[in-house]
Amino acid sequence: MNYDLLFALIFYGLIILFFYRNRKNVKIHAKIIAFYRTKLGLKWMDKIAKTFPRLLNLISYVSIFVGFAGMIFIMVVLIKGTYNLLINGGTPALAPVFPGVKIPGLPALGFWHWIVAIFFVAVVHEFSHGVFARLNNLKLKSSGFALFGPILAAFVEPDEKAMARKSKRVQLSILSAGPFSNVVWGFIFLLIAFLTAVPLQSAFFESDGIIVNRLIEGMPSEKAGLEAPFVIYSINDIKTPDSESFLEATETFKPDKLVSLVTNKGSFEFKAKEYPDNSSKGYVGIADFALSLEIKQKFSYLGKLPFFVLWFNKLIFWLFIVNVGVGLFNLLPLGIVDGGRMFYLVMLGIFKNEKLAKKLWTFASLFLLLIILINLFPYIMQLFLFLGNLG
Repeated sequence: MNYDLLFALIFYGLIILFFYRNRKNVKIHAKIIAFYRTKLGLKWMDKIAKTFPRLLNLISYVSIFVGFAGMIFIMVVLIKGTYNLLINGGTPALAPVFPGVKIPGLPALGFWHWIVAIFFVAVVHEFSHGVFARLNNLKLKSSGFALFGPILAAFVEPDEKAMARKSKRVQLSILSAGPFSNVVWGFIFLLIAFLTAVPLQSAFFESDGIIVNRLIEGMPSEKAGLEAPFVIYSINDIKTPDSESFLEATETFKPDKLVSLVTNKGSFEFKAKEYPDNSSKGYVGIADFALSLEIKQKFSYLGKLPFFVLWFNKLIFWLFIVNVGVGLFNLLPLGIVDGGRMFYLVMLGIFKNEKLAKKLWTFASLFLLLIILINLFPYIMQLFLFLGNLG
């Protein structure tokens, strides 16, 4: 049974029922976007803004700086990644974060991990916008929840006309607050992972091998008959129970030399090829690794209970990834996302010409939209192939 699909059907069924029962407060846009307006959190935003005005004013300068630094960083990453994808056939620099979408190098994303991470990111993002709006005495009309197709979101609705009359620094502080808070929370979760998640996993589990989730097409491992996923127990007679020993064993790969693997699917032997970037190293075409974990003997009496630790660890990991990813994506000078509006304000401030600022904003948006589509193309093709197979 596909539990993710079952959970999704139950969850969205309950959401649709809730929206229907409260339809007086729900507004539908473009037939796929539903807004449920409330006043939730507005008093808290106001209270925080009034309690810590000096600290928040200081943070606003940091937020603006980090916002533009993040904008430059994510632009460079996207442009370099797109060039590598087109010229060298590398992996996309951007990926849709949805349950069931396999992103190279990342673990599978479960439905509840996705919902919790997306909802947390949205609430933190919008709450921060609201706090900095109230810090600058902007009225907040409402807050609430939304569905953008299947994506659960949150929103805060400031008085946009009043905001446009504020100084550019104030507007930038409000716009940058959301992405900044996401990036900060992302690194908080990274710290939590190192301080709690990793030690908890080490306490309850031990590794007995390395899981390989993907084989590179046309490479020696695939030609030898291996099928992913599988677990490697040893390489060239070197046992590989953990990441350190696995990396040590892969250093023995040499071009045109035999590689022997002992796996949970049998023993295999084949010759390595030259590593693409280093002709002195061997390459066998295995990718997307994870530890194969088993409960330590002394905790076997707990049954499956320790596996909740792994569920918790994966949640912390995805909270880190989604917070940082969404925060940086929102800093792109693209359309009406925060980065797009920040870019427009800066262009307006530099050139003092609204028409020129809008042209530059439009050019940047179209350029980035093209880059995004190029990076999403492999995933779009996967979707079409999947739908074609259903037929």
